[in-house]
Amino acid sequence: MPRTVFVVDDSNVVIASLKKTFEMVNFKVETAKDGLEALERVRSGFKPDLILTDVHMPNMDGLEFIKNVRPILRFTPILVLTTESQTAKREQAKKLGATGWLVKPISGPDLLKVVKQILPGS
Repeated sequence: MPRTVFVVDDSNVVIASLKKTFEMVNFKVETAKDGLEALERVRSGFKPDLILTDVHMPNMDGLEFIKNVRPILRFTPILVLTTESQTAKREQAKKLGATGWLVKPISGPDLLKVVKQILPGS
């Protein structure tokens, strides 16, 4: 059964790119346009194997999403994938429960290398 990655990003270009990258290595990809939509999906029982979230999104940003989703999905890896590179934001994300922080743009092979480290056997 393929693993599921949940991409939370308000950019259609980013979503399309990540979807292509993950589907090439047999991941199932689910998406949400912002943290609020993503949180609603998780609250309704959706349990992905990995979450990739942007920071800057409308309605609910990525940091607020992490804060709210972490108590529900305590052990699901959450990678922040953003153009934001401030150390303070990175530290805040880690305190809220993010597993890792990646700065856009990142190549598909580099992203998949990180994913293999946090999801062994993928």
